[in-house]
Amino acid sequence: MGTREVHLPGSAGERLMQARAGTVERAERFYRQQVLPALNDTMAEFVGRQEMMFVATADALGHCDCTFRAGPPGFVRVLSSERVAWPEYRGNGVMASVGNIVENPNVGLIFVDFVRDRIGLHVNGHATVTDDAEMRAAFPDLPVDTVPGRRPERWVNVFVEEAYIHCAKHIPHLRKVTAEDRAWGTDDTKRKGGDFFGVAAGPAGTVSG
Repeated sequence: MGTREVHLPGSAGERLMQARAGTVERAERFYRQQVLPALNDTMAEFVGRQEMMFVATADALGHCDCTFRAGPPGFVRVLSSERVAWPEYRGNGVMASVGNIVENPNVGLIFVDFVRDRIGLHVNGHATVTDDAEMRAAFPDLPVDTVPGRRPERWVNVFVEEAYIHCAKHIPHLRKVTAEDRAWGTDDTKRKGGDFFGVAAGPAGTVSG
């Protein structure tokens, strides 16, 4: 029988910089003590009550995009210790994240609890994009969103390869407000932020240094 290839945490670039910075021992300790190839029960419970996350993707050439996703607690579904999924709704039509995933399935997620635990969780892996109907056929217990204007068009499935903590040291402690001022599904330009950065008016002048 052939030997099974063992995937070690960290990229070649990480290890190169660890050697240059003299942090190899510290990094190895972190890999051994904090990096898992799948979610444990505590991580799964944490993901299941988050209301926001940040998603990093890149296209086939490595050009990156980072976006924000939010929803009611549990909008990211933990389907198993090795798989999470979230719904994609109608947006601006650009399809930046799912477009990148079609070219390059590698994704990085970070969940940050700013309110209760003040801690973060990284989840890295590879992703696929599935139509809503196909997803519900495979997982009939997926919730139906009752908020007007929020109907998933597709789902992103992430197959977990790494999961590890983001320490609390620099995470601000925020307070959640009770007022419901979100406008799910709206096409009202003003409610969506309008032209907040003044781009529609034409090219802006250069910023002086």
